[in-house]
Amino acid sequence: MKHKFLAITMVALLTATIFSGCGSSASTGTETADSGASEGKQTDGKNLPELTTEPMTITLWDIATEEPGRPTQEAAVARFMKDYPNITVEQVHQQNDNYKQQLVVAMSSGQCPDMYVSWGGGPMAEYYKSGFADDITDMYNKYDHPDFIDAAIAQGSYDGKILGIPFGSLSGCDIFYNKTIFKDLGLEVPETIDDLEAVCAKLKENGITPFALANAPKWTGSMYYMYLVARHSGNEEFDAAYTQEGSFGSEAFLFASDKIQDWVKKGYFPDGVNSLSPDDGQDKQLLYDGSCAMMLHGSWLAGSMSADNEDWYKENIGVFRFPEDAEAKAKGVPQDVEIGTAIGNCFNFYSNGDQAKLDAMYVLATQYYNDDTYNQMQMDTFQTPSIKGYDKQVTDPNMKIITEVFFNASNVQLWYDQYLPASVTEVHKNSMSALFGLEKNGKEIGADQDKAMKEAIAEQ
Repeated sequence: MKHKFLAITMVALLTATIFSGCGSSASTGTETADSGASEGKQTDGKNLPELTTEPMTITLWDIATEEPGRPTQEAAVARFMKDYPNITVEQVHQQNDNYKQQLVVAMSSGQCPDMYVSWGGGPMAEYYKSGFADDITDMYNKYDHPDFIDAAIAQGSYDGKILGIPFGSLSGCDIFYNKTIFKDLGLEVPETIDDLEAVCAKLKENGITPFALANAPKWTGSMYYMYLVARHSGNEEFDAAYTQEGSFGSEAFLFASDKIQDWVKKGYFPDGVNSLSPDDGQDKQLLYDGSCAMMLHGSWLAGSMSADNEDWYKENIGVFRFPEDAEAKAKGVPQDVEIGTAIGNCFNFYSNGDQAKLDAMYVLATQYYNDDTYNQMQMDTFQTPSIKGYDKQVTDPNMKIITEVFFNASNVQLWYDQYLPASVTEVHKNSMSALFGLEKNGKEIGADQDKAMKEAIAEQ
């Protein structure tokens, strides 16, 4: 088995026609999941593999270290083990910032978990090509599963093969803002980047830092970079840079870099931005205490803030999509490319040839992480499952806006740090630290990313 991770030149997305022969959608009742009213399993009567009655242990790695994700995911495992008491699931929660590195180390040392979280994209393709992700296409076509949206299955696939089962939620990236501060200062929701800069200037005049950003993990700062690139060029320049038919030093990337560094110099981000950590809630706290007025972040922030203080969240927080680049729009550049993910996360499996274990993991992922109980817990914490129909059930006003933006997008660009090959991801993230730290300019970080991408392609 190879243990050298290979880079990829393109992540192949599957179209809906590939899945026309997929197994039927599984309607997952919850009557046996919690109440114990029935002695049967919630998988009874479904077209699923028959699981072993012999003792088995499944090692599962995830990134659910805090609410609301941790209790939701632990409850899914508990329901599974109640129905299959001979199977023990050892659930290991990892910090998000170090997770991918720890996973690679585990794989390289022969300690790959049986079942683990990924985001799809380039890293998942590398796991597969290195022998650490099972091809589950045949199982998916044969057995029951939820009616996932096509984009979710496509994001968990590579080279025509289904590798991952979605279990997270649709995650859009938008700007959360303090409605009270905006109202007190007479500020309107900005529609263009020029409008956004005018809002930032007004906030600074009143002693308020515009953006709450904790960039210690570096991917948080990348959100600004990605959106500025997308608004200036749609997907065109990123796609060209990815294949190296273009460059990370092209016009849109330089525009994004220059804009970010201009905002840093104007004080639009907190002091010491590269040392602040979102895992510790240091960015949210700047919103809570009124030090900052806006925060560009993933849609999971809505549930997190509501869990912290529901009344304050409802009274003070609104959301708007990243503003448009008026000049680029006038040139015909599409302004409806959004940043995010169609799956949130997916589970990949490393059975090492153990079909009984793969069967059990498939059932756990499709029938317990995606049952009615799990999905309702997600909806209750402002997350929309990537299953058809759930977008119609969103009730939180902010999540309604985010979901509408997501479903109206012409394209959803997966986070660069998940889409790029792993070796390039690290260079990209370090570039974001250098960019916000004013250590390198756009041309320099573009050259760094081009070099890494060329090397990744050469290794393919």
